[in-house]
Amino acid sequence: MADLEMTIAGGIATLTMNRPEARNALSMEMRSEMDKLCHQVEMDDAVRCVVLQGAGDHFMAGGDVKNMHEYLKSHEETEIQGDFLHRIHNLHTIMYSMRRMPKPIVAKVRGAAAGAGVSLAAACDLVIAEEDAFFTLAYCHIGTTPDASSSFHLPRAIGIKRTLEMTLLGDRYTAQQMSDMGLVNFVVPGAKLDAECDKLSARLASGPTHVYGMGKKLMYRSLENEFESQLQLEAECFADCAKRGDYREGVAAFVEKRKANFTGN
Repeated sequence: MADLEMTIAGGIATLTMNRPEARNALSMEMRSEMDKLCHQVEMDDAVRCVVLQGAGDHFMAGGDVKNMHEYLKSHEETEIQGDFLHRIHNLHTIMYSMRRMPKPIVAKVRGAAAGAGVSLAAACDLVIAEEDAFFTLAYCHIGTTPDASSSFHLPRAIGIKRTLEMTLLGDRYTAQQMSDMGLVNFVVPGAKLDAECDKLSARLASGPTHVYGMGKKLMYRSLENEFESQLQLEAECFADCAKRGDYREGVAAFVEKRKANFTGN
C-alpha cells in the first residue's frame, strides 16, 4: 500500500498518511505523493474540501528518525548539509500548494502530532482534534530546528512567546491547550472525531467554494499586507465574487428566506 492514499467522495478529498506502524512518520514516498496529490486536488474543480488525516491511532509523528539515523551513519557532513537543504526545499512545495489551495483544508488529528505533524496541522485552514490528541514540536530533542513552515504558521497562530516555548522546551500539549492557544479550532471526544469531521467537511464541501478560496487569500495576505494594500485586495475579492453565480444564489436565497444551493462557482 502507498504511504499516502487519497479518496474522493461527495466533493471531499481525503488524504491519509498511511504508515501506522511508524505513527505515519514522513517518508520520502509520502512527501512525493503529498506534493503530487496536493497539486492534483488544487486543480480539480470537483473537489471542494480537503481532509488530511493519519491512518491508525496517530496523525503524524514527524520525520522518520530511524531512517535519519541510518543516513547519518553513512554520509559525510558536507554531503548531509546539501542533502537536507534539498529535502526541505522539496517539502516546501507542499506548503506552497496548501497555502495556495483555493478550497478549505481540514486537519483531522488523532493521537500524536509531532514535529512536522504540528507543521502540517498548522498549515491547514482548520484543525479538529480528539480530546486525547497531543502536539509537540520535539525538534530540540533530536538536536535541530523546526521545518515544514511551522516557524511561519505557529507565531501567527499562537504568538511568538508560545511558539518559542514549544521550540525551546519541546513539551507535549493537549488538544485543549492548543485550542486555548489558538491552533486547534474544535476539540471533540475521540469516539466522535470521525462523525464531527465528516459533518464539518460536508458543510464546507456544500458551501461557496470560490468564496472560500478568496477568503483564504484575503486572510492570509492580511498577515503581510500594508493597510492600503489589504483594503484594495478586499475590494478586488468582493468584486470577483459578486460577478459569480454563488453570489446571485446567496442573495436570492437570503431574500427568499431559504437555504442557498451553492455550486462552488
